[in-house]
Parts: sequence; structure tokens; C-alpha cells
Amino acid sequence: MRAAILAVGTELLFGQTINTNAAYLSRELQNIGIDVMYHYTVGDNPKRLKELLNLAYRDVDLVITTGGLGPTQDDLTKEVVCEYFGEPLVEYKDYTKALEEHFKKAGYKWTDNNRKQAYFPLNSTILDNDIGTAPGIYLEKGGKAVATLPGPPREMTRMFQFKLKPILLKDSNDFIYYRILRTFGIGESSLETVLMPLIDKQTDPTIATYAKEGETSIRITSKRKSLEEAKAEVDSMIFKVNQIIGAHVYSYDDESLAEVVGKLLMKKNISIACCESCTGGLLAAALTEIPGISKVFNRGLVTYTYGAKEEELNVRPETLLKFTAESGEVCREMVEGLKEKTNCDFCISITGIAGPEDLSPEKPAGLAYIGIAYNGKTEIIEFKHRNVSRKWNRNYMLLNMLYEIYIRVK
Repeated sequence: MRAAILAVGTELLFGQTINTNAAYLSRELQNIGIDVMYHYTVGDNPKRLKELLNLAYRDVDLVITTGGLGPTQDDLTKEVVCEYFGEPLVEYKDYTKALEEHFKKAGYKWTDNNRKQAYFPLNSTILDNDIGTAPGIYLEKGGKAVATLPGPPREMTRMFQFKLKPILLKDSNDFIYYRILRTFGIGESSLETVLMPLIDKQTDPTIATYAKEGETSIRITSKRKSLEEAKAEVDSMIFKVNQIIGAHVYSYDDESLAEVVGKLLMKKNISIACCESCTGGLLAAALTEIPGISKVFNRGLVTYTYGAKEEELNVRPETLLKFTAESGEVCREMVEGLKEKTNCDFCISITGIAGPEDLSPEKPAGLAYIGIAYNGKTEIIEFKHRNVSRKWNRNYMLLNMLYEIYIRVK
């Protein structure tokens, strides 16, 4: 089965609301063997909505809409769907009564426009909304199917999981299984080049690469008659991919680098502390997002000024004056001062130029130094990268810090 997702709402077009529903539905539909061919977004305009239905059904069997099921005049998804399929809207008195009771119990004033939420196509399946007032519908006619789901993500996800998904599974003969590998230290073009012998021969499973900020992901997908068969094919391809670029793979289950690092530290009971200058606490924030990290994370210091570096880490004033804060020499004293203060197993420091302007020709934006005190020795790593923006520079520095931790403790 081929599907299109059609999001309805002018607020989506204006950028006032982010369409997370489409991403969720795409993942869920792929997992049950339904190929998502298109994403559409349209405002609260019945003419354009009907035009998009006409366009979508040229190439797909199923359209899933989100939004436009409420009681107001601009909520017209259900009405347009009925017009498209030539189905009359009929009031279901039981739903009207249930709605009135819901409003009464909630202490809300009942207005007559809420009655339109109890009207449904005569030959449709009603998808109950357990946590909202707008039910959805599922309708099949002439070899085409449509499902209308509410716009609020909490209502939409619940309705899909418990009402629509069981219906779709009855007609699904295929299972799609995929895994996402995350890599660091190799660009998308280089990654595709080294994997080309596998990509050129691919039929099923398929391999796709995706560039993200500072890293690259690989999606390996198989579509088979059983979930077990699809999993076996994906695992077999992962083995082949791993033989080529295994040194760059840090996750086989789409985990962030921070998640992987945090779990490794906790599993091996390695205590850690960090001191940051140019990243302003990004590493500490990333690690403390991980549940249970307090078992190993000791502290994170943001020593942004010369004075802070001197007071908190015992960096010598003469080192700062001679080399400046953005130097390997200062980075070394930072991490050694942190080690002396905390006595953690793993201490890490960073200093550099976040930008966006270069500090000097010798010290461009994007230059950073990472200091690591681990296993009885201190290392200083210098790295440079292209200057995109201050935010990008800082985030890329964060990824480098995490990766330096990862390759030492894995």
C-alpha cells in the first residue's frame, strides 16, 4: 500500500506550529509495510484541500489527514473528504449526547457548533478520540482509503495507535524493519564512496546516508513478508557495513553521541568532570540529560574569563598572558587543575574561538583545544573546522568532546 500524509492547518504554513505529526506517521507506517510517498501541507482552504486529494490519489491508495476536525468554521477536513467521496454527512445522536455530557462534566459551556463533531460519513468507521472531543474517520471507497486524525499530537498519536493502526494491519502483507547507524569523523560524500560497492548492488536491504550537523547517519531498511526475515536481512547488511566503516560507527540504534557516552561511563563506572570555556556548559548540559548520570558525573565548570580560569582551575596568570586563553597551554592547565580539584577518573577541558569572527589569522573561529586527563596521562588535541556560525561552531566542538571521550572509554 502507498500512502500520503496531508497536514491541514494554516498555522503550519505560517510556521506557527511545527508539523511533528508527519514524522511520527511516516515512521509508524513504514514499520507496518506501508510506503509513504508524499507529505503535503495545506491551509484551512476547502478548495485547495480537495485539489490535493485529487493529486494524491493519482499515485497512492491511502491518504491520512491530520487537523481540521474541530467545531469551528475553518475545520473542514471531514466535510471536504465527504464531498470528494460523494458520501453524505449524518449526525450520530449518541456522539452528540456524549459530547454534551463531556462538556458538562468538564465545566465547559456547550455551544451548538460543537454538534458538527458528531457528524460522520454514512459508510465510514468512526475512530473514537479517547482524550479529546474530535473523533476521526476511516473510509474506503472505489479502491481508495482515507483516514482523518486530529491535529494535536497527543490525540493524533493515541488515535493512530489504538484505532487506526489495527485497521491498517489487517490489509498489510509486508513488514518493514530498519536500523539507523550513527557515525562521526567521516563526511557523507566519503561515506557513500566507501559504501558504494554495497549501494550499487542493493535491492533489499537498502542503504541510505543522511548528513546531520557534524555527523552522518546510515539507514538500512528491509521489506519482507515477516518481521523476523526483515530483521535478519538488516543485521546481515550491518555486518557488511561494519567491516568497511566500523571504526566510525558509534551507535547501531540511532542513539545520540551523548547517550552512548553517558551509558558507557555508567556501565564502566568511570567518574567524569568537565571544565568549559567556549562551549559555555554544553557538554555538562548534554551529559545531565541522561537519566542516572549522577552516578558518574561529578561537576561541570564554565570558566569563561581569565579570572575564572585562575580561581577555579589554578591556571597561571603568566600562561594566560603569554599564550592567551585560546591555547593548548591554557587548555592543559585547565584540565590538570580540574583533575587536582576533583580527582575524577576522566577530566576534560575545552577552550577555543566560537566566533563568528576570527580572533586573528593564526586563531580563526572554529579553532579549539581539548584537554583530557585519563589513565595517568594528559593529552591536548587541537582541531579546526570551517566557520559556519557561532552556534554551529559550538555544537561541533561539543561533538568532538563527546567523541574524544567515546574513543577512550569504549
